[in-house]
Amino acid sequence: MASDSQQKKVPLLRDERFWKVNLQILAVAIVVAVLALLVHNLSQNMQRSGISFGFDFLENAASFGISDLPIPYSPANPYWQALLVGIINSIRIMITGVILTTLVGVTAGIVSFSENWLVRQISKVYVEIVRNTPLLLQLFFWYFAVFFSLPQVENKIELFGLIYLSKRRIAIPWPANTVEVWFSLGLVVALFIGAIFLWRSRTRKMVQLGTSGQKELLGLGIIIVSAIALIVFGLNWQFPQSPTPSAMVGGLHLSIEFSALLCGLVFYTGAFIAEIVRGGIQSVAKGQWEAARSLGLKPSLVMQLVVFPQALRAIIPALNSQYLNLAKNSSLAVAIGFPDIYSVSITTFNQTGRPVEVFLLIMAFYLLISLAISLVMNFFNTLVQLQD
Repeated sequence: MASDSQQKKVPLLRDERFWKVNLQILAVAIVVAVLALLVHNLSQNMQRSGISFGFDFLENAASFGISDLPIPYSPANPYWQALLVGIINSIRIMITGVILTTLVGVTAGIVSFSENWLVRQISKVYVEIVRNTPLLLQLFFWYFAVFFSLPQVENKIELFGLIYLSKRRIAIPWPANTVEVWFSLGLVVALFIGAIFLWRSRTRKMVQLGTSGQKELLGLGIIIVSAIALIVFGLNWQFPQSPTPSAMVGGLHLSIEFSALLCGLVFYTGAFIAEIVRGGIQSVAKGQWEAARSLGLKPSLVMQLVVFPQALRAIIPALNSQYLNLAKNSSLAVAIGFPDIYSVSITTFNQTGRPVEVFLLIMAFYLLISLAISLVMNFFNTLVQLQD
């Protein structure tokens, strides 16, 4: 009671709670006022230019062609369909880029601790060169120096009868689009998830209970063999063929713009992920390394069972930022002519004179992508954190 009466006696202007609440209200009011001023100025400028705000232009015919088409499209289709092509192209490059850059970055980060001097130096040189060179310059290198230098389709390069490289297209084997293939892919994903849980169970038993983990290792072997068999025989692979010197049919055909953008993003972001992995591994206490070695574990098992699982707690939060960077850096596709959402949007607002609406759509797309990536990475982060 005495303390309550003392608090009531504090003058209002000296009350810390009063200032905390009112300063927050003031901050919100300032932000709202600035936004209202900007919207008012925008409205005034649009009225002076005779432009009205709205998205009705999306139903008009786009009247421009797009080179890389994941879905049917022609210039007679409306603008919203052209933007949809750009959105799908952006998502294609982002999903493929995240998967490949994870493989490249994690591999480069782990081999930087290899006892082989040459392997360590290759990883170090890759990281230092790529990480310290502008991404735009690397995109130009991949496009002009690598893919644009490929021969014409009549003189295309053939690799083992599986891959064809030419200035027009990169043709690679690809699964058929059938119900059986999608069922097999679902089984592969289920096996992959099961392997993760089995691997975690084996790690826990070997580290905490000191068991051999042979049963779990046998289970992992069966899962891996089953997954490989499904991938090889269950996906009904379609191989590219060249019936005439100037034609290629079958398989998946990638444009050189897509290939250059993918290589640039993967190797650039992979260098940063390699440094994140290296830092995460180094953050594991030396006592953990020594304790694992004292158990007689081989170096590969020390990394697999003890060090890397603990390093994931430091790696995954930083990976989130790199995945977000990869998604946003994909907008540099406009520099080499790949029709992603940004490139298609630029053409759209140049033709329609609706930059405000178009840029609102671009911002909404990248915001949704960023939120989705953060949501997934936060989920993985909760899986690897220590549970109380």
